[in-house]
Amino acid sequence: QGIQLSSGLILLTWQKLAPMSILYQISPTINLTLILTLSILSVAVGGWGGLNQTQLRKIMAYSSIAHMGWMTAAMTFSPMMALLNLAIYIILTTTTLMMFMLNSTTTTLSLSHTWNKTPLLTTAILATLLSLGGLPPLSGFLPKWMIIQELTKNGNIILPTLMVITALLNLFFYMRLTYSTSLTTFPSMNNMKLKWQLNPTKTTIYLSPLIILSTLILPLSPMLILLE
Repeated sequence: QGIQLSSGLILLTWQKLAPMSILYQISPTINLTLILTLSILSVAVGGWGGLNQTQLRKIMAYSSIAHMGWMTAAMTFSPMMALLNLAIYIILTTTTLMMFMLNSTTTTLSLSHTWNKTPLLTTAILATLLSLGGLPPLSGFLPKWMIIQELTKNGNIILPTLMVITALLNLFFYMRLTYSTSLTTFPSMNNMKLKWQLNPTKTTIYLSPLIILSTLILPLSPMLILLE
């Protein structure tokens, strides 16, 4: 909660590479029952823990726990799919936290204030948050879709069902963030009919490709057959 957003970005993205590389190397010899149990526990803890949080850094941390559950579940059957999930997660998290840093946003209340300051960037934040929650047809739904398909092909029906149900908890608190950002406004004493804003002083050109990747990867999914 007390760390800076830039430090949180490193913890949530760069620090995932080491454990995922270890899991990738030991995946042929890992206990299937153990890793699947830990996966469903990670998804459940990440969903339940983020429900009553108002700090965006805590929400992103619990979301990271839930995403790690999906990655470890995919690692048991298709390590390449787990790496694809990791790549999409890093793109989504990097985009979200960079937009938070651009607006100096750390709480749900401050997120609701961004609509008056940067409306276009706020719209991108909404789409990225929903994608991070796994709402179809955005990019965040693609790895979940592929993992569910892979688990079902290997005869696991109960596990993906439980993971989908617990993933709805993540989608719920991301929908709550979207609601507090777009459908609620703080009181304003400005009675002018013509709204005005200062020109933004921070460049956002580097965010454009990240926002596109964070929302529009799913239409490219037919090309992912090359991974099999």
